[in-house]
Amino acid sequence: MSSLFYIIIIIFSTLNFVHSRTLTETTSSTTTLDVTTSLQKTQSVFSRYNPKATPQAFNQQKQKQTQTQTQTLSSSSLTLELHTRASILSRPTHTHTHTDYKSLTIARLERDSARLKSLTTRVATVAYGDGSYTVGDFVTETLTLGSASVNNVAIGCGHNNEGLFIGAAGLLGLGGGRLSFPSQLNATSFSYCLVDRDSDSASTLEFNSPLPPNAVTAPLHRNPKLDTFYYVGVSGLSVGGESLRIPESAFEVDSGGNGGIIIDSGTAVSRLRTETYNSLRDAFVKGTRRLGLASTNGVALFDTCYDLSSKTSVEVPTVAFHFPNGKVLALAAKNVLIPVDSTGTFCLAFAPTSSAFSIIGNVQQQQTRVAFDLANSLIGFSSTKC
Repeated sequence: MSSLFYIIIIIFSTLNFVHSRTLTETTSSTTTLDVTTSLQKTQSVFSRYNPKATPQAFNQQKQKQTQTQTQTLSSSSLTLELHTRASILSRPTHTHTHTDYKSLTIARLERDSARLKSLTTRVATVAYGDGSYTVGDFVTETLTLGSASVNNVAIGCGHNNEGLFIGAAGLLGLGGGRLSFPSQLNATSFSYCLVDRDSDSASTLEFNSPLPPNAVTAPLHRNPKLDTFYYVGVSGLSVGGESLRIPESAFEVDSGGNGGIIIDSGTAVSRLRTETYNSLRDAFVKGTRRLGLASTNGVALFDTCYDLSSKTSVEVPTVAFHFPNGKVLALAAKNVLIPVDSTGTFCLAFAPTSSAFSIIGNVQQQQTRVAFDLANSLIGFSSTKC
């Protein structure tokens, strides 16, 4: 097994949702889903895979990306390019084992469920519950990013890696602990923007850059019992412009540091505690019935799916997070309904969980710059800054 180079702390942060019956600002009750474009992306995934790719061609592409990568913006800020999925598919060592998009989706969901088990077990036991492990050395090293170097960075070098680590060059820790990458850089802020999963576009990971001026912001809090997590005050959730009637206990972190909602860039599908999920799903189903969407059988962990094979675009109920001071983060339709095959089956991209906390996954974060202003205890969301 090849060595795995990774920063010790796993990538995740936490949102603490504080419930309120009053939502001071409204949002549109529906949003438009471009069915045709979504399906075209599912079909293009396999066309990007090049089984004849050579190491020389891949290295040339990698060199070109390195030459165009933004490095330092100033003496105190740093921007790193996030590589496209297409660049991974073009690797000569990459093998494509799926013949259609549905089998690829099911495989992704299986990995996602293993990721969830890993997260929920890790919080309690500091172990990987899905059987993944890495064995190696804990060292300090000089880390070079383009032309910039950082001395004495604490890292792990895994020599024997099994499970979810396979296929990844490593894990970059963005949590709040003292060994996380932002902490070791003494960064006052960081942000990332995840493009659509099947997109050819690239984006950036930025450190010490200001919040975008149009960002929807919320308070950022810390929990001393779980210092790697980031907690955010949220005043409610809505579907179709109507507030969900959810008890405060569904969103609170208790005195033991359990509960709340974590935002995790490694988990794909958002998991909500069962009662919260049922409330969101029921409101969404009610809204789609009014809009005339045809339901179909569930797929894997998705229990709410629709047959949109005869549609080019549809209106779907808007799902939104409401923050204090009337701030609203309304999700785009493609962050709510996602294709699970190439023939027109779309499913609600949320699932229930029985764990002590909920998770906002990367499907809901795609095409949104998520910015952590550590100096001012704010988190910001901007949908136009990828």
